Amino acid sequence: MKQRIFTLRQTIEEGTEALREAGIEEAALDAWYLLEYTAGISRAAYYADPYRELDEGLALKYLGYIERRKKRIPLQHITKEQEFMGYSFYVNEHVLIPRQDTETLVEEAVELIREKQREASQRGSKSVFGENTSDGRLQVLDMCTGSGCILVSILKMCPEIQGKGCDISKDALEVARKNAERLDVKAEWVQSDLFTEFVENKPQFDVIVSNPPYIPTIDIEELQPEVRIHDPRIALDGKEDGLYFYRRMIEDSIFHIKTGGSLLFEIGFNQGEDVKGLMKNYGYENVEIKKDLSGLDRVVTGIYNGG
Repeated sequence: MKQRIFTLRQTIEEGTEALREAGIEEAALDAWYLLEYTAGISRAAYYADPYRELDEGLALKYLGYIERRKKRIPLQHITKEQEFMGYSFYVNEHVLIPRQDTETLVEEAVELIREKQREASQRGSKSVFGENTSDGRLQVLDMCTGSGCILVSILKMCPEIQGKGCDISKDALEVARKNAERLDVKAEWVQSDLFTEFVENKPQFDVIVSNPPYIPTIDIEELQPEVRIHDPRIALDGKEDGLYFYRRMIEDSIFHIKTGGSLLFEIGFNQGEDVKGLMKNYGYENVEIKKDLSGLDRVVTGIYNGG
């Protein structure tokens, strides 16, 4: 049987056309990413010699990935990687794929942490929010941590803090641990249904950050197949009105956050005022809604006043 000859150009064109026919919106981009992932071909190398022959085994492997992508399996589930905050994270079917929108939450948390550290330094205090901070370091909790991308990114940019990530999913926590090792940060990971496994007798955290499930159940069926079918539903479903987890976390957070501590949430674009109201009802002050780069409400922050 005559061996088929694959050139780089022919292979990428075949992959792009197959994805386009399958209705993949960014067919050309996904086809390129998969070629880069399969063969390690940079754009510079491709354009320098687009008619270079590609090893048949690599070409067939590439076309196999194209077939998977045609079935609306997310690109990140094929490559097992997603960039977030400039870092490369491992992902799989057990975690929500990190999205650029969530970078707004990380940026707000890092800005807040650094501001409080500057204030503490000016005061000559070991602790940012009080004398009961362990080792004089800020204690940060990432609730519903998933892949760990939020906490790990914060720890990369603020390595002097102590971080703890919590999730109900054991499989998600394994991914988070792998990402902490991958990016060389130390964190503690706790399997818990929100705060149920936290039994500290005194408030423990200076900062609590979370990107909880917030999509109303009825809206999930309207999502793209890549999200609806392949992202873990437990990471998407915010129950009837999308606010279920905000209510639970805000109500319970007051037993775990120090006076003067900060609570930060990612929200859906139309949930800002509702979450803001919930936080104010439980003693949070200076509650603000922050927008993302698209101008949509994305993050709510507030400071706990102790009751």
